Amino acid sequence: MKFENMKMKFLSSFAFAFALLLVGCNTNKSAQSKAVTKKPNIVIIVSDDQGNADAGYQRKPAQVSTPAIDKLAAEGVVFTNGYASAYVCAPTRAGLLTGRYQQRFGFYRAADSRQGLPLSENTLADILKKEGYRTGAFGKWHLGLTEEYHPGNRGFDEFYGFLGHGAHDYFDLSLKENPDDFHHSIYRNFTTISDTGYLTDNLAREASNFIKNNASQENPFFLYLPFNAVHFPLQAPEKDIKMFDTGDPKRNIQLAMLHRMDLAVGEVIKTLKKEGVYENTIIFYFSDNGGAKNNKANNLPLRDFKHSVYEGGLRVPFVMSWPRELKPSVSNEPVISLDILPTICAALDINLPADKVYDGQNILSAIRGEVKGPLHEQLYFDGNDDTWAVREGVWKLLYSKKGTMELYNLEDDLSEQTNLVTQYPDKVAALKTKYTIWRNEMATPMSKKKKK
Repeated sequence: MKFENMKMKFLSSFAFAFALLLVGCNTNKSAQSKAVTKKPNIVIIVSDDQGNADAGYQRKPAQVSTPAIDKLAAEGVVFTNGYASAYVCAPTRAGLLTGRYQQRFGFYRAADSRQGLPLSENTLADILKKEGYRTGAFGKWHLGLTEEYHPGNRGFDEFYGFLGHGAHDYFDLSLKENPDDFHHSIYRNFTTISDTGYLTDNLAREASNFIKNNASQENPFFLYLPFNAVHFPLQAPEKDIKMFDTGDPKRNIQLAMLHRMDLAVGEVIKTLKKEGVYENTIIFYFSDNGGAKNNKANNLPLRDFKHSVYEGGLRVPFVMSWPRELKPSVSNEPVISLDILPTICAALDINLPADKVYDGQNILSAIRGEVKGPLHEQLYFDGNDDTWAVREGVWKLLYSKKGTMELYNLEDDLSEQTNLVTQYPDKVAALKTKYTIWRNEMATPMSKKKKK
């Protein structure tokens, strides 16, 4: 009898242990399934005024030091024909967050940021927040100064940065005497604060903390990281400046700023990997326009700089990474920053709002070879300052302030040196007509409207 009781206890214990094992296996399977099926996190990193050649992966051997950006490029898709939607900062940001030519709502110039991104526009943060994403913006906003245009009222749950223009001091982060100094105040959410340190480092700190706080949550996150580096003023830690000896003190500082931003990018990626979410995070990295001449940027072999419709003002470093879904590759397909919002929505199987025209296209379809023709029939650029450009295939027509029309074959003449206007009058006429039709579809410039 005693033996039988012992036997029954043993069998009961074994059954209980086996049941626990099954529960544990099911729990693990459930966790694994959840990790696999969880929607990807989204990270958009925007550099400011970065030269086309000022990324190590773009030119070999490189004078610059950007190992983190280079590694991101090596692990992702590099777009050799990547464009910002404008040749100055704020309009590109407006197009990026809406997926629409910013001209559709009258946002042509940097000064339009003083009025703000029209409240009639949906932002990517608005869209993702409705899908359950936790949203955070850290850096240069440049899309409105007053409260109704604040990131916290445009879809972002968290914000650290400044509302005004790119020319923010990198070291002076103190609380200003005038709390209404929107251009220079550092904000944490809706409150102006005093901070210390180097601004680029701080943005990495805030972005990394956001990742840490949200990586283990059930819902995914959207991190928008618009640096103000390497925008003027030329300021960097002295130890970083000493790393470079180009013979030009200003260029040394610019490279030091770029190096510091690369460290910040590296810190963000390191945090994604440490938190175990890197593989299923869609990352976009690009510059908001071409490199600035006054900042000693290098756009070679492209012609000209920021504020120009030549390639040097528009074509930028442009990388997409999604390790779980995309193999490392190089794409020569012309893409534009407007494509980022529709691409993210396509990846998440989100239908774009039907009440607006979206000009961006799904880049994934081009990467995967699912489009038979070009992703974009044409790309248009216009800052409402008597200069514009249209690209169609290898052809690019531009009109400059000098009152001259110029036509280039970018496949044969990347540096835009040989004007082919007289050789191809029919192509000039056709592209000019297409530009005119497009321009007539766009809204009246905000600068000509009275703010309501």
